[in-house]
Amino acid sequence: MKKFLKIASIVLVIALVASFAACGTKPDTNADENKADEPKAVLTMATNAEFPPYEYVENGEIVGIDAEIAQLIADKLGMELEIVDIAFDSIIPGVQSKKYDMGMAGLTVNDERLEKVNFSTSYATGVQVVIVKEGSAIKTLDDIAGKKIGVQTSTTGDIYATDDYGEEAITRYDNGAVAVQALLADKVDCVIIDNEPAKSYVAANEGLQILDTEYTVEEYAICFAKDNTELQAKVDAALKELIADGSVQAVIDKYIKK
Repeated sequence: MKKFLKIASIVLVIALVASFAACGTKPDTNADENKADEPKAVLTMATNAEFPPYEYVENGEIVGIDAEIAQLIADKLGMELEIVDIAFDSIIPGVQSKKYDMGMAGLTVNDERLEKVNFSTSYATGVQVVIVKEGSAIKTLDDIAGKKIGVQTSTTGDIYATDDYGEEAITRYDNGAVAVQALLADKVDCVIIDNEPAKSYVAANEGLQILDTEYTVEEYAICFAKDNTELQAKVDAALKELIADGSVQAVIDKYIKK
């Protein structure tokens, strides 16, 4: 009887050891699935979706150059992109307060903005131009002095024109489309705005033209809060890779035909 109990005890110990071993080596078949279900960190981008082809609304969705480049950056960082459409002059304050992670809206790097936010590597070149009515007395940049100038509030067109022609010459509008309608209604004599949206406005409104001479050339970049340097470094690294492999230029070429 004792011999039987001894053998039974040995068998039980072996069974328990085998059971623990099996538990220790069994793969977690749900591990990858659980990891895939984990929510991604969100990258919030503030923009003003009234600036084609960089950002505009199509079929209820914000699309354009900036939207696609931001998505490429988010994909590379393994983040979920959230684009928030707000007034242009609210973008930098919103980024400063960290309500939004970054601002991307055809933003030009200049000294005034650099006092408030940091910028990424430049990803595109912008050109400010002058829209006039056909037959306008304004033929060159020299003819703008003394005229009424329409601009979009807080854009570089606003900043540069105010510096060049004085506050009294400037009429500000919430967006470029409204400024162009003011031009058509003879409320202003010209509109200073970025070249790409200018081409869209001229194409959509008969009787307008763009002066041959460029008003100014500038660089577009992404803005970040001054103390958000960790995110800025990550985004900038991803952006540089996308520039280097041709992805950024491919997006620009998709919207701006040479």
